[in-house]
Amino acid sequence: MRRRFSLIILSAVALATVVLHFSNHAPAVADETFILVQSTTSTQNSGLFDHVLPLFTQKTGIEVRVVAVGTGQAIKNAANGDGDVLLVHAKAAEEAFVAKGDGVSRADLMYNDFVIVGPADDPAGVAGMNNAIVALKKIAAAKARFASRGDDSGTHKKEVALWKAAGVDPTLESGSWYRETGSGMGATLNAAVGMGAYAMTDRATWISFANKADFKIQVEGDEALFNQYGVILVNPAKHPNVKADLGQAFIDWLLGSEGQAAIAAYKIDGQQLFFPNAKQ
Repeated sequence: MRRRFSLIILSAVALATVVLHFSNHAPAVADETFILVQSTTSTQNSGLFDHVLPLFTQKTGIEVRVVAVGTGQAIKNAANGDGDVLLVHAKAAEEAFVAKGDGVSRADLMYNDFVIVGPADDPAGVAGMNNAIVALKKIAAAKARFASRGDDSGTHKKEVALWKAAGVDPTLESGSWYRETGSGMGATLNAAVGMGAYAMTDRATWISFANKADFKIQVEGDEALFNQYGVILVNPAKHPNVKADLGQAFIDWLLGSEGQAAIAAYKIDGQQLFFPNAKQ
């Protein structure tokens, strides 16, 4: 009996030791004071988030975690409830997102513009042009290489619209002079530089892009290249896991004077990358 009692005691001590070991080494319960933002590669790659998010977290204690993908994918992710806030740049798609009940409301946040970049030798002769549609027609006529993201991002959506306005379907030439990378903006620019191809990019990513080689902006200044960003709270009525209070606090900060000032203050080599335009 005494031996049996001793075994029970030893077993209890061993179990307590195991429990203590795992309690000391197991990861702590995740802090729920964070939000997930579905956003674009341009806001991430340009360094904007690295500039503004610490300011918001310092003020509120709310951590912001960003999933940076193409706008089309970001919208799909948010529609699946995988995120609390959507911050992208394809206004028609954003409005459709809200109309379907996936978002609460949409607000203008900031803007910049798109540019067409290309090699210094400019094989299509588009340097200095400020008409994107005419420039694309010239690129197609010259069969000059053009690198497209081809990923349903906001940049790709704009590019597709411009090709359509130019009366050109470049996908018919896919794999010859028209190359679809299926990648983000930085990777597509690297591909363009590597093959000596034109590409359309948001200006912020271009300014922050390090591998320019002899490439330069060839086409800019067209109103058709305007690039508006919007911010939306994912609808908690449709997706109960959404942290509506925390997400709205982030949106309110971005749209308010502090967030707008933080966006305006972000510059590289003296160049402002984004221009705040929220309605105060």
